[in-house]
Amino acid sequence: MNGFPLQRMTPRTLAAASVLGALALGAWLLHAGPSRAASEPQAAQPRPALAVTTVRPERTAVALQLPANGTVAAWQEASIGTESSGLRLTEVRVNVGDVVKKGQLLAAFASETVQADVAQARASLMEARSSAADAAANDERARTLSATGALSAQQIQQYATAGQTAQARVAAAQAQLRVQELRLAHTRVLAPDDGVISARTATVGAVVGAGTELFRMVRKGRLEWRAEVTSSDLPRIRAGGKVRVAAASGAQVVGTVRMLAPTVDPQTRNALVYVDLPAHGDIRAGMFARGEFLLGERRSLTVPQSALVVRDGFSSVFEVAADHRVAMRRVQTGQRAGERVEVLSGLSEGAAVVARGGAFLNDGDLVRVEEDLKQKQAPAPAQSAPAASK
Repeated sequence: MNGFPLQRMTPRTLAAASVLGALALGAWLLHAGPSRAASEPQAAQPRPALAVTTVRPERTAVALQLPANGTVAAWQEASIGTESSGLRLTEVRVNVGDVVKKGQLLAAFASETVQADVAQARASLMEARSSAADAAANDERARTLSATGALSAQQIQQYATAGQTAQARVAAAQAQLRVQELRLAHTRVLAPDDGVISARTATVGAVVGAGTELFRMVRKGRLEWRAEVTSSDLPRIRAGGKVRVAAASGAQVVGTVRMLAPTVDPQTRNALVYVDLPAHGDIRAGMFARGEFLLGERRSLTVPQSALVVRDGFSSVFEVAADHRVAMRRVQTGQRAGERVEVLSGLSEGAAVVARGGAFLNDGDLVRVEEDLKQKQAPAPAQSAPAASK
């Protein structure tokens, strides 16, 4: 010890070394004791689990919406067929998706046979008129001779009957000519209204019978959304109300409620609501679509969407108490208004709620509340200068 070999140290030297060691140990304990005692209270203090910012619930305008599902369908469909029988289709001028106008030619049949029938009916009419003119002249002469007694009353009556019969034959010939002219007109298939061709079965060269459907048309090109609404929600909807409809393709339009079905399905207890839709290239008949009936708005308590925490299927928020400990409050949510969510129950209006990061907290955790950066950057309100003393 102290640089001396152990075998050369005398008892007196060993005693001095022991005294020096004891003094050094006491000095070390005197110096380390207060520092250790001072550090023990700091270690005992709990550390915050998270640094958070808080917000308070606000009353904002929340839109009242009623969601529903339904199908897009044609407002009205027109079935366009033929009234002629046994004629060959020679021309088809439109296809599916074409926009047509009322009276536009869609297809044409072979008209040679019908034109011949028209000519024959016109000739029969001319013949009937000639016969009628001759019978009328004979009737007139017979009436003239009735006063002289040259003809008996029976003969005079026969001439009068022949004249009337000839006039009837003229009327029949005129009707037959009209029938043939209609057949000739029916060889041209015309659009009954403005619209869009939705189906086509017409084929050039086909010989079709009377009543066969050739085309199907969406009248006026108008579409409607047929929404299914429960009978309990039906009284909330009124004709003329606005509806936001979104198709499966993502296209969105705003429609108008035209009418409500007068009956309810006895099996599903749902009723149909007919909503007129504006024209849109991505919305077609037969598509499934979701929609929301816009029923007005109300002022409700809302919190930012980032403040909500979903656990075990329930929505909750963390309320910060005065001692900076959080308490988890289960809330009932309602409609969404942009980035805010309506709170129907479970939260008071003056509560301080963790704005974000609640997913990392548990009930009873200690947090450090920091001032929101937006509040730090907000300019201080200008103070008015004190009034000058008179």
